[in-house]
Amino acid sequence: MNMGNLIATVFGVGYMRPAPGTWGSAVGTLAALGLHYLGGFPLLAAATIIVFFVGWWATAEATRGKTDHDPSEIVIDEVAGVWLTLWVVSYGAWHAGLDPLRLYPGWIAGFVFFRVFDILKPGPVGWADRRGDALGVMLDDMIAGVFAAIAVGASAYIFHAVLS
Repeated sequence: MNMGNLIATVFGVGYMRPAPGTWGSAVGTLAALGLHYLGGFPLLAAATIIVFFVGWWATAEATRGKTDHDPSEIVIDEVAGVWLTLWVVSYGAWHAGLDPLRLYPGWIAGFVFFRVFDILKPGPVGWADRRGDALGVMLDDMIAGVFAAIAVGASAYIFHAVLS
């Protein structure tokens, strides 16, 4: 297996069944938590940007010459997208100086909201997915990540400011 395939499948996570995208998102969520512990929100934000560009390259390499532009084993896009989703939780913990696990409902909600938007592909998520190229593979998950981050932030606001 070449480096492009290793990265695109997140070192084989994409071959896990069933639901490789969910496995990729779960591994991504745990990795985001680990990155937060290592360097807080700044490290997670920087890693997300790097993984987006490296994932774009790896996806292009893994799909070169193939008819399927987005095979299920490619899950680096899920990692980048769920990391973007979790920026809101990581930033909140980092800004407040809290152990990120104190915000565990946000980490769980981020994972769930991301999967919902990634699976349903509303509006611009579906548009990006239909591009049919490596950039579209990465973009649909980044857009789903933005939608999911908004949903996590709105949920936190409702829970903390309205219901408390």
